[in-house]
Amino acid sequence: MPRFVVEADGGSRGNPGPAGYGAVVLDPATGETLAERAEYIGIATNNVAEYKGLIAGLAAARELASDAQVMVRMDSKLVVEQMSGRWKIKHPDMKPLAAEAARILPRAQVTYEWIPREQNKHADRLANEAMDAGKRGKQWEPSASTAALDHGAARALATPPAPAGPPTGPPGDAKKGAAAARAALVSASGAAATSAQELADTLFADAEALADAIEPCLDADAPAVAAGSHGWGPDMGAPATLVLLRHGETALTPQKRFSGSGGSDPELSPAGRRQAAAVAEALAARGTIQTVISSPLLRCRETAQAVADRLGLTVTVEEGLREVDFGAWEGLTFAEVQQRFPDDLQAWLDSPKAAPTGGGESFMSATRRISATRDRLLSAHAGRTVLLVTHVTPVKILVRLALGAPPEALFRMELSAASLSAVAYYADGNASVRLLNDTSHLR
Repeated sequence: MPRFVVEADGGSRGNPGPAGYGAVVLDPATGETLAERAEYIGIATNNVAEYKGLIAGLAAARELASDAQVMVRMDSKLVVEQMSGRWKIKHPDMKPLAAEAARILPRAQVTYEWIPREQNKHADRLANEAMDAGKRGKQWEPSASTAALDHGAARALATPPAPAGPPTGPPGDAKKGAAAARAALVSASGAAATSAQELADTLFADAEALADAIEPCLDADAPAVAAGSHGWGPDMGAPATLVLLRHGETALTPQKRFSGSGGSDPELSPAGRRQAAAVAEALAARGTIQTVISSPLLRCRETAQAVADRLGLTVTVEEGLREVDFGAWEGLTFAEVQQRFPDDLQAWLDSPKAAPTGGGESFMSATRRISATRDRLLSAHAGRTVLLVTHVTPVKILVRLALGAPPEALFRMELSAASLSAVAYYADGNASVRLLNDTSHLR
């Protein structure tokens, strides 16, 4: 009886937005690519595109041999768990797609396995090629080199890894590993975008796949689910996505001076206004922002207004998005604070409970404020894509909380003026983070 491996993926640039899928059928013994499928499917969600990829991959396997045993590998936890029968399918758009996939081959011939995103690069690339083709008004066509690029990786995947034994290190190693993984995600996420359009396209690409990829890093203490378990899981549906935009430059930004909510409330500099206009064009090209919400401080309101004017939206001001009050440090550089208030600065670096000199706001207090603001906004904008124009500290706190990183991670991130980040929040409580911090093309 023939045996095949099917790897499938789908993506949506906007969720929903322009979408496509990719699927590949592999020989598990040699890693040879036996068939490839990809298609641009118009406007759809990530989940719909992933199911379409699964259907195409199974159909391609059936064309090769209708009696084949097929192992499906996908980086979509949702699709794998639903098709394996462990998660209930509640979303009305998913039910007919899952039923269509189930009809292609007898259930006894198909098994499912979740894999990390980095092991699904072949199908992911095909999906992106299909979306790129759709962007040009064309459909995907296979290239001669496509299969060869992933032959080595597919061959390596053909041999399953040995089962992992119980942890052998001392207690706490798992947490250290998770923390290191989180730090690596933050460090590696500053991917450069070479144009405003690329910035927008990359920012919103396949948020669910990223969520699946980082899920093991979020909670080192989470109990493992047995492979044979048949408990029901939630149908996550479309996430609420908060797109986080740091305001453009002010006169204080290039000098790296503390500039919070207790200072002079500076306006955008000429460079900052150019940055705001460039980000507005990038977001307009993407076309996914539905609401614009701003910190009450002038530099954010000016940045938000530039975007809203370009998108034909209005700006809502949210007090909870303000920057922290840096007290007596307002307008000073780090070196000046270190010289004038060395003990207070060291305490602030050592503990999120410590506040800046002169009645400033601690990171702990700011985290409570920003968490409450986040929860209120998510409740009001479920399933929508909302632009939050805010400051360094609120963006870092939202990213830190989404990654499950410790408070000291705030000092390990740097956000350029007018940089974009995005956090997609799912109904099951998980979140995925996308950072794009190189804004040199905006200057």
